[in-house]
Amino acid sequence: RRVHGDQKRDTGTQQEDMATKRASTSEDGSAAKKMKTVSQAKGSVEEFGVEYMEGFGNHFTSEVLPGALPKGQNNPQKCPYGLYAEQLSGTAFTLPRHRNQRSWLYRIRPSVCHDPFEPSDYPDTGKVLSAFEDNALNVVTKPNQIRWQPLPIPEQRTDFLGGLLTYCGAGSPDLKAGIAIHMYVANTSMVDTAFCSADGDMLFVAQQGVMKVQTEFGVMRVAPGEIFVVQRGMRFAILVEEGPIRGYICEVFKGHFVIPDLGVIGSNGLANPRDFLTPVAAYEDRDCDFTIIQKFQGKFFKAKMDHSVFDVVAWHGNYAPYKYDLAKFCCINSVTFDHPDPSIYCVLTCQTDEPGVAVCDFVIFPPRWMVMEHTFRPPWFHRNLMSEFMGNIRGKYDAKEEGFLPGGASLHSCMAPHGPEAAVFEKMSTIPLGPTKIPDDSLAFMFETTYLMRLATHVVDAPHLDRKYHECWRDIQKHFDPTRPEGI
Repeated sequence: RRVHGDQKRDTGTQQEDMATKRASTSEDGSAAKKMKTVSQAKGSVEEFGVEYMEGFGNHFTSEVLPGALPKGQNNPQKCPYGLYAEQLSGTAFTLPRHRNQRSWLYRIRPSVCHDPFEPSDYPDTGKVLSAFEDNALNVVTKPNQIRWQPLPIPEQRTDFLGGLLTYCGAGSPDLKAGIAIHMYVANTSMVDTAFCSADGDMLFVAQQGVMKVQTEFGVMRVAPGEIFVVQRGMRFAILVEEGPIRGYICEVFKGHFVIPDLGVIGSNGLANPRDFLTPVAAYEDRDCDFTIIQKFQGKFFKAKMDHSVFDVVAWHGNYAPYKYDLAKFCCINSVTFDHPDPSIYCVLTCQTDEPGVAVCDFVIFPPRWMVMEHTFRPPWFHRNLMSEFMGNIRGKYDAKEEGFLPGGASLHSCMAPHGPEAAVFEKMSTIPLGPTKIPDDSLAFMFETTYLMRLATHVVDAPHLDRKYHECWRDIQKHFDPTRPEGI
């Protein structure tokens, strides 16, 4: 439990000291906001002037103004400072306590203060998909191995919503079953606009550029090699700090991401809970023409407001956004022989109702030592019950030394054969073995799901589709010789 108190004061009025203030958007879309330190909480940590609370799944407590959180109850007859109490539920009321997620927000106006929602043509509903059933529009079924070159950065001014592009998915949000995988690019910030998805939780993998993520709960700063999760119903804006930005999104239509169980590994390792960071409260009391863009059942709707939605002065609960630096992942590997299953590199998982079977396992391939003896060390040839969507954050992936570029992606669907390219197989089958390090400048990841994915038609026909991907296996040689049991 983190208690957010003991404020540090700056010069100026209390509102100027404590509240987050908006600055004008620059010509290149960077530095869309100048954030002021809102407070310094006991037990909190600070990165690049942005303050966080440590822990995963904690019941957090944060307030900007002293005493803004009601004492001893959630919804008093009159809240401190004339605030409104509002609960945000991330699970059903009656879910068992250890799985129940909700937060209480104390805000200047309740979020119900908006005009009726109307259909929105922004972002482009032809580019951002959520329905992937057999009769769904703009999707296609293909069993082939597929790879894309990096998603191009637009030349025209493009914010996060304008730069969203769906790659593939399964199911639909209507019955809260399925998944969607998107990429995003942006070179300018969202202004007087917030987005939220009523369809599911969104896990972001930052690949290029630095952004500020302003949420109702506070602000996060996210750089390449970091991830963040904004859960269902949370309103947020993406602000470009050092652009352009690019990255990947996994949206799950059911459940929430959790840290995987460690089993016989023990009580420590992989992604340690203390390394996850949740923002402290930050608010702005600002009257303006503001727009909420909400995704609901795969369609986009907009509603007008006369004030900023980021007006939460205090909050407490365990349903909140969070970020994580992948460099803090404590990697496990074989120190004897054989390449282990990639599940040992799992950072977060969102499980189906069948234990051990995931809506999405978020797996990374980080810098690490490889010391296995008499072993083919890159990932082996494989056909998988699960579908594997991979992205490259930086550097080279050890199974694909050519063609799998940072900002690119690949999809190996259920039972689609895949594995190291021909040149990698020949090299790593004969190379002298000794301790080697996967370089520090390499980092790839995988969204692994039990669902069979359908592709968005616009990425099947896209100019950045790698139409020669299959050729990386074309030169694989026949080495079989019944007279040589020792092999090649």
